[in-house]
Amino acid sequence: MDNVFSFHQGQLPLLISIPHAGLKLTDTVRDGLVPAARSLPDTDWHIPQLYDFARELGASVVAAQYSRFVIDINRPDDDKPLYAGATTGLYPATLFEGEPLFLEGKAPSAQQQAQYLEQIWRPYHAKVESELVRLREAFGYALLWDAHSIRSQIAHLFDGKLPDFNLGTFNGASCDPELAQRLKGVCAGFPAYTHVLNGRFKGGHITRHYGAPANHIHAVQLELAQSTYMNEVEPFAYREDLAQPTQVVLRGLLETLLGWGRERYGR
Repeated sequence: MDNVFSFHQGQLPLLISIPHAGLKLTDTVRDGLVPAARSLPDTDWHIPQLYDFARELGASVVAAQYSRFVIDINRPDDDKPLYAGATTGLYPATLFEGEPLFLEGKAPSAQQQAQYLEQIWRPYHAKVESELVRLREAFGYALLWDAHSIRSQIAHLFDGKLPDFNLGTFNGASCDPELAQRLKGVCAGFPAYTHVLNGRFKGGHITRHYGAPANHIHAVQLELAQSTYMNEVEPFAYREDLAQPTQVVLRGLLETLLGWGRERYGR
């Protein structure tokens, strides 16, 4: 498998990870999907486009190219559940709404899954790790922003409507608490949007695994309600009228992240 991720190297101590926007499928996964899954409804749609301003800020950006229906890069390689209750695993078997993802007998074999782990999951994580090491060596610290989105209402996963901006720091373990409060304050400055810190989404494997404040790596996940920038039904169209004001908040969050780093570490 080739082109499993795209990567842009920036000039500042910030790496943006985009693990769930990929649309590529293996032949086995494509041929095995149930009809309701063929439009890839559980994709973090348009996240690279939404964050297209990040490069001009100087951030590095890594984005997965394969769909989470092949393998979920934001799950641990041992497939240990990250959340209590309904969730999806390293090799998703259901849609977010709980229905089967694959036609009966058409799911990838264990051998194929092992191939996806070695050829898709591991290269992505190797790039994240190597870039964080590079940034920390260059600046004395590294900032990781794990960028996600999800439909604002999914009854199988959470009750009611999700807040617009869902910040996750693994209950304070993945980044400095002062940084988390500053980011929460940015969201509070935009009252047209709702927000929460460590609510339903506290950060997946990437945030939990790489966030290590004691080692000067600070990781934050943002799970963004898709209603803030796109139509949540097929064909999942990007909405510039919604996205532009949302990008103002996103820019404010990333600039605050970088500003905190300069204050804390002096560079």
